[in-house]
Amino acid sequence: MAVTFYWYPKCGTCRKAKKWMEENEVDYEPIHIVEEPPSKQRILELMDKSGLPAKKFFNTSGKKYRELNIKDKIKNAGDEEMAEILASDGMLIKRPIVTDDEYVTVGFKEDEFSETWLNY
Repeated sequence: MAVTFYWYPKCGTCRKAKKWMEENEVDYEPIHIVEEPPSKQRILELMDKSGLPAKKFFNTSGKKYRELNIKDKIKNAGDEEMAEILASDGMLIKRPIVTDDEYVTVGFKEDEFSETWLNY
């Protein structure tokens, strides 16, 4: 069974993660995060399964994040509101997100990928 790989092809971190997946023969289904951003409900599921705080799902180094002043918008926002903001624009989402519907990784850290996806 393939893992779901939400990515943006122009993102260097995503390309590194994709290369790692290929080198380690992890079967994945790529989903272009900007063309097909996950729904609010899907984001809430990913947040829940990841165990990470909702704020960790934001691409804080992204141009859109700064332009739209998201930092202030989410300061006192709940998970539902943050998921709605994330679902509105794939460029706001930290990437890549990889999931098998049980485990979720956000971003690319080789040791975390090895721990989570190596024996997949």
